[in-house]
This record gives sequence, C-alpha cells and structure tokens, in this order.
Amino acid sequence: MSLDYAALGLKAGLEIHQQLATRHKLYCYCPPRDRDVKESNFEFFRYLRARESELGEVDRAAAEQAMAKKRFIYKAYDTTCLVENDEEPPRPLNMEALSVALKAALMLNMKPVDEAFTMRKIVVDGSNTTGFQRTCFVASGGHVETASGRVGVDTLCLEEDAASRVEAKGDAIVYSLDRLGIPLIEIATAPDIRTPAQAREVALHIGTLLRSLPEVKRGLGTIRQDVNVSIARGARVEIKGVQTLDLVEQAVESEALRQVNLLAIRDELVARGASVDDEAFDITDVFRNTGSKVIKKAISSGGIAMAVRLRGFRGLVGREIQPGRRLGSELSDRAKRAAGVGGIFHIDELPGYGITQEEVDAVSARLGLGAGDAFVMVADSREKAERAVEAVKARAREALIGVPEETRGALPNGSTEYMRPLPGRARMYPETDVPSVEITPEFLEKLRKELPETLPEKKARLMREYGLNEELAGGIAYSTVSQEFEEIARSYGNATLVARTMLGTTVELRREGVPVESLTGEHYKQLFKCLSEGRIAKEAIPKVLAEMARGAPIDDAIKKLGLGGISEGEVREVIHEIVQSKKDFVREKGEASQSGLMGLAMSKLRGKADGKLISRILKEEVMAELKK
Repeated sequence: MSLDYAALGLKAGLEIHQQLATRHKLYCYCPPRDRDVKESNFEFFRYLRARESELGEVDRAAAEQAMAKKRFIYKAYDTTCLVENDEEPPRPLNMEALSVALKAALMLNMKPVDEAFTMRKIVVDGSNTTGFQRTCFVASGGHVETASGRVGVDTLCLEEDAASRVEAKGDAIVYSLDRLGIPLIEIATAPDIRTPAQAREVALHIGTLLRSLPEVKRGLGTIRQDVNVSIARGARVEIKGVQTLDLVEQAVESEALRQVNLLAIRDELVARGASVDDEAFDITDVFRNTGSKVIKKAISSGGIAMAVRLRGFRGLVGREIQPGRRLGSELSDRAKRAAGVGGIFHIDELPGYGITQEEVDAVSARLGLGAGDAFVMVADSREKAERAVEAVKARAREALIGVPEETRGALPNGSTEYMRPLPGRARMYPETDVPSVEITPEFLEKLRKELPETLPEKKARLMREYGLNEELAGGIAYSTVSQEFEEIARSYGNATLVARTMLGTTVELRREGVPVESLTGEHYKQLFKCLSEGRIAKEAIPKVLAEMARGAPIDDAIKKLGLGGISEGEVREVIHEIVQSKKDFVREKGEASQSGLMGLAMSKLRGKADGKLISRILKEEVMAELKK
C-alpha cells in the first residue's frame, strides 16, 4: 500500500544510542570489555517488583512487567564488580565519557547544561540488575539540517548501557553483564521527521557525526536506533532495537501502515457495534480427546483451555496489519508478555494446528457465537491461562478505540511486536548516590578546541592532500584506520596503494575466509615498512597480510612464504636465464614475446620484486636478444 505521509500527518523522531570507547565504565572502574558468555565464572538472579515512586505513583510499564513474574539470571565475570551486581554504591560519573558527550553536543549545535545531575530511569525488562538505568542529562536545543528541512535535536544524555540478553528459558531470562555500564550517548530528535526517507537521512547524519569522534565504539551493536512514530489519528509508538539504516526507513513505513490498518479495523468494529465480553469460558472438556499437541500437552499437565468471546470481530482478528502480522498477532503478543504462554488460537485461523472443525463448532456453541462473532482461546496452567485471557481482552478493547500507545520491538523485516506500554512520568527520579558535576565555561572552551574534523571534512581533505579518488577517500575517512593511513602515506608515499590495500585487499581476503578483523593499524605500518625497505614487493602484500591476519609476525610470514626483496641485478639474472631458455620463442614472436614471458617471470619473482621492475628488465633483455 502506497501511503501519503503528508495527508496522514506522519511524525517521527529518533533516539540514537552510541557506545563510547572509554577506559572504564560509566559508574565503576571495570573495563568495558566484550566477554564470551562461556567465560562466566558465576551467576545470580533477581526478581524485579513494581513499587511506588517518591510521588506515590507506579510506572505502568513496570506494573505490567511485574505481572509476568520473570526470573532474571545474570552471567558475571572476573571483570564484574559489586556495583554491577547492585551490591555496592556507584562510583562518580566517568569524566572521560562526559567530555565525549559534551563534544557530541557541541557538534550538534546544542546548549550544554551548567551542572550535570544523574537520574534513575526505571527499566522493566531485567536488563539492569538494579531495576533502573542511570542517566545524565547533558544538553538540549540542537539541530541538524536535512534535504527536507531542519530537524531539532531535543536532548543528549549520557547513560549506562544495559546488560545483553543471552536467552530466554521457561520463566527465566538470562543476561550477560559484560555490556552493563558501558558509557552510552543517547540523542533524541524532535518529532520533526515527516517521511521514512528523512528518518534514514537523519540517522545517517547523526551516526556519521558520532563516528567523527575517535572515542566512540565501532562495529555491530555499538550504535542502535529507536524510532518514535505516530500519525494524526493514531498514537505515539516507540520502536526499540532498530539496528540498521535501512531498517529505520522500513520501521517508519511499517508502523505508519500498521496504524492506518488498525484505524480501519477500529472503524469497522464501531460500525458493527462490536464489544468484548467480560466473561471467560473454561472449555477444557471440549478438547479432552483433541489432536492438537499444544492443547493436549497443557491439559495432560494439569492445565486448562480457556476462551473469550469477541462480538463483531469475525474476519478482523486475522486481517493483516503489517507484513506477516495480523490483529491476532497483537493479541498473541499481549498474552505472551503478560503470562508467558506460547501463544493463542483464534477463530479466523481455525480449523488448523490439530484443531478440527467439530471442535471449533463446539467452542462456538459453548460461547453462543453469532455470525459475526469471534473467539480467542489459550491452553496452559490455570494461572497462566487466566492472565493470558485478561491480556487478550485488554488488547481487544483497545482495538475498539484505535491505536494504543506502546513500546514495540523491531523485527528483521521492519515489522514490530509488542514489548510493553509506554513508560509514564513515574519512570524518572533522582540518583542520590552520584554527585553532580559542574560544567564550567572554561571546560567547554577547552572541549571546543579539541573537536575533531567531521568525516565529510576528512574525506574532502584526503582527496585534496593525498590525491585519492572519492571512493577511496570516503572509505578511508569512514574506516577505523584513517589515522594509520595518513602516517603510512606520509612516510611511504603512494597513498593510493596504501588505501587500496587497507580497503580493497582486505575485502578480497575476507571473501577467501581470512580473519582480516584481527588486522590493526600496526599491522599495516609493519607491512609498508618492509615494502619501503625492499624486503617484499607489492605483489606479496595479499599473502603477507593473510599470514599476519592468522597471527604470524611479519618476519615469520616473509620467511614462511619464501619472500624477501632481491636486488635489481639478481632480478636481471633470473630474467636473463628465462629469455635465453626461450630465445627461439623470442626470435619467432619478436617484441610480442614479452607478454608470453611475463607470466613465467612473475611465477619466479612474485613477491620478491616489483612488477614494474620485472616488466622493464624483461623488455630490455628481449630487445637485447633481438639485436643479436
């Protein structure tokens, strides 16, 4: 469906989260190292419970999450401290991280605060051992320019990253604590974005600006986007975990489509006079001899089957609202979140899943369904089934109103699934264990002088100073080895060869299965030092890099490959022998014999001498033979 975003009144805003590469975490002195969960040497668990804030309010998202009664298991390491375990007060705010956050604010035309205070923000999914995330408001009132107009940047905060989710098993969720506490910049734009394409443009602009800072982390998972989307007759929906730029655009498109379809369903339900019954029915006896494995397993384990009547919902529960998602998917999401059940069944998808038409008819008769009525059913323990049915009824009633405000998780195709309600104002409260930090004019002025050139500026300079074409200059500017490139290019020369090696050669080696991610700027420095000293020829670069990527020191790599630069005289001796052994061929083909002999010469000298030198000497030897 093609949507007119202007007519729909689309509004979108971004929240961009960027990890920082500081020496230690935000509120403790642990190193911000990625750890393999297999390295965990102890674990503990927590149950999180909703409690009133100092204002006497309970956050609605926290209240709903507490109903699920999840157990949160935390994998800890020898780099995990008592602060991360929530068994010791936090340390003072990491000043290195605050400096980076302030630099980002200045680059986004923002006004920093005079004093930075740490706050607690309730987190209900168990990803923080404390039940809250520490966050520090740093700046506001900035903007970025796009092709479609200026987009405001409302806030920039410095906060601790959450623990990474490992797996869910039964009623427990397992988290790894290596990521918890890593400094994170959160940038929130104003709802000034009017199209999906503009959302992508803004995300790219801010992401590029952040990557200009050498203190930010690079790689998958180090930058994440959340997207807030609404249309005029809909509601604000926050989409979490949008990992790529393309998915930003897809998520905005998909959410706008979802809200359009939910409003259309609402209008049809209202026209039908639809309603949701309060009563839920125990229909276990209908399925005593069922062929449905899911229902049979639940009943044999002492559970029950329950159903609720949705008057006027027939045909709409199964209507698609996003690619691969239906209204029934939304009902199912709520049941899963509230009760931990595996899912639901609804009349629009039955018979199926082992449920027969006879069983559908029996349930319909038990509930007294009319022609336009639907039912939703679930099978599990009594407690879970009852909670699931209540969640389904709540979501079905929201369908009669329109689009509910909520937080949703991004799916790989751009669609989304329900996570929790949008948090309310009771979510934030002061952190009394961390002292505030004064941000003086002198401190800001010092940071202004340290601001890096932006990546577009660096790209233009690389083209100007080193003669790189646009593609190579852009690749180097946006890479993690731009500083090493400039050091090598200044001392070695031939900047184009250096850039092609760092960009193109590594891509080719990766395709061959070489672990090029282990190569660092220091490896390239050693490589080109050997090249400049004549120890290897440029033709040997791919083989030497491959050995270094596999862990070999460069001297060992050269020795293993049988390489080593040779003198021009030695090159001439080898080529002279080749020409003499093929002199009949040379006399027959004349100057054209050079191309035929070049392959033979390269096979003997590749990696030991420069190709241009080999070509020149071969030509001289061929011409000398022809003059005899």
